[in-house]
Amino acid sequence: MMDFIIDFLLVLLYTLKDVLPIIVLIIFFQMVVLKQPIPHLKKVIVGWFYVVFGLAFFLIGLEKALFPVGKIMATQLSDPAFIGNLENGEANWWSYYWIYIFAALIGFATTIAEPSLIAVALKAGEVSAGTINQLGFRITVALGVAFALALGTFRIITGTPLFIYIMAGYLIVIIQTIFAPRKLIALAYDSGGVTTSTVTVPLVAALGLGLSSAVPGRNPAVDGFGLIAFASLFPIITVLGYAQFMELKIRLLKIKTSKNAI
Repeated sequence: MMDFIIDFLLVLLYTLKDVLPIIVLIIFFQMVVLKQPIPHLKKVIVGWFYVVFGLAFFLIGLEKALFPVGKIMATQLSDPAFIGNLENGEANWWSYYWIYIFAALIGFATTIAEPSLIAVALKAGEVSAGTINQLGFRITVALGVAFALALGTFRIITGTPLFIYIMAGYLIVIIQTIFAPRKLIALAYDSGGVTTSTVTVPLVAALGLGLSSAVPGRNPAVDGFGLIAFASLFPIITVLGYAQFMELKIRLLKIKTSKNAI
């Protein structure tokens, strides 16, 4: 218990050190540049208190829970005794199918729970007057992350270069952008950023590092990173694809309606 308290106090100190410049900057602009008193000063002070302690608890939670869990799961799922199908003492890439399934499911689950994605989905629903379904949007983005992490773990296991996947992915995005409905392009690009936030990143990073440490011939420093890039890219593809599909569906419906009218 004492070790936990000491660790938490150290994290709290580092958090305060990181947040303090932001607080000083806001106070400077409010008091010196705008020359206005800080409204609801007591509530603001309480809010800062919550922010500092909340971030400290979050960071200690990452260190004590999420990072170890992600690493343990990756290590256990890639254990030769678990995967079997060994040839000359080594497993083939298809032997790691449980890793692909776990990565896809954890990507989908964490993305659905991502607070930043929920916020964007709510705002998108508001400005579109309900045209964009909030749950449908979140599921579309989550499916993109699920596929991204499955493909990203495949890249780690096979050891193929990261740039091939990223270049191919953005080439697809460029082509989709040309043909996708203009009103959803910016939202699709934003959806890639909001998927890599507080809930998703810790588990994804731990999964990549743990997997690259467990798979023979992989280097965590070289192969362990890159899953977050996948998680940022493929939601753009799925949202643009969904927008194109819905536009095509509406066009076909209009054509069918006009034919019936004739």
